[in-house]
Amino acid sequence: MAADCVSKVIFEHEGVFIHPGSDEDGIEQDILISGSLRIVEKDAEVFVEYRPLEDSVDPSNMLCAGKDSSSVMEWDQCSEKSQQLLESQQSYETEWDMINAVSFRKKTCSNGDGSLNHSSSERSRWAFSFSVSELRSIRVREEGWTVLLLRLKESSSSCSSPPTLHFHQGGSREFMDSLRRFALLSEAPEDEACLLVSTPNKALSQSFENLLDDNNFGLVHKFRKDPYVTTLGGFSKVTNYIFDAFRGTEEQHQRPPEEVADLLGEVIPGLEINQQEEPGFEVITRMDLGTRPQVIRREPLSVEDWTKHQDPEGRMINIPLLKQLVFKGGLCHAVRKEAWKFLLGYFPWDSTLEERKVLQRAKTDEYFRMKLQWKSVSEEQERRNSRLRDHRSLIEKDVNRTDRTNRFYEGIDNPGLVLLHDILMTYCMFDFDLGYVQGMSDLLSPILYVMENEVDAFWCFVSFMDQMHENFEEQMQGMKTQLIQLSTLLRLLDLAFWNYLEAQDSGYLYFCFRWLLIRFKRELSFQDVLRLWEVMWTGLPCQNFHLLVCCAILDSEKQKIMEENYGFNEILKHINELSMKLDIEEILQKAEGICLQIKSCKDLPQSISSILGLDLEDCGSDLTPSGPAPALRPAQRPDACSNGLLRQTASSHNGCKVAFIS
Repeated sequence: MAADCVSKVIFEHEGVFIHPGSDEDGIEQDILISGSLRIVEKDAEVFVEYRPLEDSVDPSNMLCAGKDSSSVMEWDQCSEKSQQLLESQQSYETEWDMINAVSFRKKTCSNGDGSLNHSSSERSRWAFSFSVSELRSIRVREEGWTVLLLRLKESSSSCSSPPTLHFHQGGSREFMDSLRRFALLSEAPEDEACLLVSTPNKALSQSFENLLDDNNFGLVHKFRKDPYVTTLGGFSKVTNYIFDAFRGTEEQHQRPPEEVADLLGEVIPGLEINQQEEPGFEVITRMDLGTRPQVIRREPLSVEDWTKHQDPEGRMINIPLLKQLVFKGGLCHAVRKEAWKFLLGYFPWDSTLEERKVLQRAKTDEYFRMKLQWKSVSEEQERRNSRLRDHRSLIEKDVNRTDRTNRFYEGIDNPGLVLLHDILMTYCMFDFDLGYVQGMSDLLSPILYVMENEVDAFWCFVSFMDQMHENFEEQMQGMKTQLIQLSTLLRLLDLAFWNYLEAQDSGYLYFCFRWLLIRFKRELSFQDVLRLWEVMWTGLPCQNFHLLVCCAILDSEKQKIMEENYGFNEILKHINELSMKLDIEEILQKAEGICLQIKSCKDLPQSISSILGLDLEDCGSDLTPSGPAPALRPAQRPDACSNGLLRQTASSHNGCKVAFIS
């Protein structure tokens, strides 16, 4: 009992059955025992525990299902002995649980001394407990309900693997989700129904759980429908692959670092960071960027200043200056509700007040037509629409955990949560192909908070998603491009730091994944997110300014990372712990200084100019250039001369590669 008092219950579910008389494959369903399954944490170790319910282990309650039972199951006593025991009892209750389980239970009666007629020895016989670290694999099977066959490692301290668990009353998915918090589950290469279990060391596990936040965030890929395993697509795969590549398992040696790009390439198709794709490189010696200019920020734009930039009919005037003022200081909160509509492109800058009223009326009608589409779907229709069911389920889950500490979303039955849910469901009608992907609720939440209006928030969100769409597509093209571009920028700005990260197997910068995916939403305080987003929406001072924000944060942290000689593990942990500790004004100041420093550099590499959009005027093109191709890993570079020059023919095709020579 003392141990229970100090244990933390992570998961608990009653109505989990074991069939002690069944064969290994569970084909013959024999004796049926109901119990409670738990995941508990004791003294920094996690255990799976099963305890039979008191009445279920009595021999008179051990019943079996007929193999050819119909939808209303017919149950027979398992043995002559059980039948005799059953008949000898005077009073029974029959309990039905839907159509999948039924049990006879003795009515409680005492023995005269106040004790109950239960067999503690029988209960203890079928109870079991083992550490999650002892778990080797989980086989998942469907038999009208979910069946889990748990197998322990041969070195386990437990005598044998536990009995097969039958989830007649649901709960298998919740059990697996809880288990994923402490163990890595991956499909066996030869058997999709078998999940291999590995438990990384505690420090690495915690750093990944916090950094990637798979339970609360998860994200980037389409929600993959799987009756056994709740897998949140690509980002979960990234987590699993990185775990597998760098943690190592008992059965498998640690993979060499050069394989990690291949692993990430499986998750993000086409992601080949630092790998040679084609011959030909822009040959550059180590560049001197010169001194970084000092930058001064200003106060937020006031209501009065905003009003001065409107003509009598409501058109915005002197827009370049207005955008510059917003970039340099952001907006006071009273201006945001109106200004964000312009910054996001919902309102045209040259529209009059009357034109905007007409636009809002038309957009309101369009919004509610789309909202009616999913609102009018009957329960019977939805049962036949798995895509809509999946979107709704995922949205409901995410909405209930999005910014709940913010007063706008806190509490039960909060109207803000209802609006958040309805807007996301309506977006599924607006963009059928994308639908809803985890992380999108993080992008909507600040917009709804500012707009305080369902229709305006929806159309502003649509405009924001137009910018962010590729981040959430199944091929994750946006994430692939941004990681490559960020790596290219960092090599230019600080080759020594980039080389250090490379040496620590962190040159892929995947620890910036969440930064890029949802624009620092989880890294900054809510108010700082508002400031950062409105600054970025100005499009100043260059294209892809958010990548320079990443560079600014890394520039501030590089000294500690390098002086402390942080390895892969420590870098992840350190980056994770920056959340809610970043000063947005300092970051913006440094990021702008970096931009000015790069712009002042002569003979800037073409790839850098393309990333930051500095070559658009020269090209006379309004098109966004494609992302630059990555530079080479050291092992893949052609022979280098002793003077540090690269022996390779230069090429000038679009997105040409750059090799930085130290």
